[in-house]
Amino acid sequence: MKGGTAIGVEEAGGGLATPILFLHGVGSDKSVWAPQLAHFGRSRRALALDYPGYGESDPGPPAATHDDFTSAILAAMDALAIDRAHVCGLSLGGVIAIAMHHSAPDRIRSLILADTFAAHPDGQGIYERSVAASRSGAMRELAEARVDALLAPGADQQVRDAVVETMARIDPEAYRTGAAAVWLADQRDRVAGIGVPTLVLVGDEDIITPPALSHELADAIPDAELEVIAEAGHLANIEQPALFDAAVESFIERVEARP
Repeated sequence: MKGGTAIGVEEAGGGLATPILFLHGVGSDKSVWAPQLAHFGRSRRALALDYPGYGESDPGPPAATHDDFTSAILAAMDALAIDRAHVCGLSLGGVIAIAMHHSAPDRIRSLILADTFAAHPDGQGIYERSVAASRSGAMRELAEARVDALLAPGADQQVRDAVVETMARIDPEAYRTGAAAVWLADQRDRVAGIGVPTLVLVGDEDIITPPALSHELADAIPDAELEVIAEAGHLANIEQPALFDAAVESFIERVEARP
């Protein structure tokens, strides 16, 4: 890995089909993609990765940016012998996916950008509130305070508990680094240059990155597709995994059917 940084990886499946990589949000880790690894591992290599400082990864450099995270993921692809992949990123993962295309477009077969944005209109405010909350108490307290905003009303209690437990495990400093990487990002210039098939997904009840931001993102990317996931908040992949997986699978099938 770049700079000797070990990256945590969870993998399922195999075969000759183009692999799919899953990139998590600021308040989670690779475990959030368990439903997708189980589903897509039936047809191809499916991998979920931790960022530096998260999960099973080594700590990253101080004040790492989304471009630093991008370099680490690209280095992990090299170590895993993945030349090219479909890249699915949620929230911070979407920010990193966009940066990956900017840095190494030949490594990207397609992009799936879920509950994310090119630039968030309240990014500075969200960042400042996130940092303040992470300094004022334990990560578990932050997670318990945030879970209602992350999920749609009526979300399954097991999903709620899993979200809290995952966020509670995050190192506070890594969380603050991730918060800067996502909420302070402005990639409006980069999304206009995306040249691979792109699917934009968003939960219809996402209040953190509302559907309007996904409409703006899809409009800014040439020929991007947009799909709204019903009865889902910011974590559409675990709130509505069947709908999320079906949308991604249908998109990938269309991409791979093209000459």
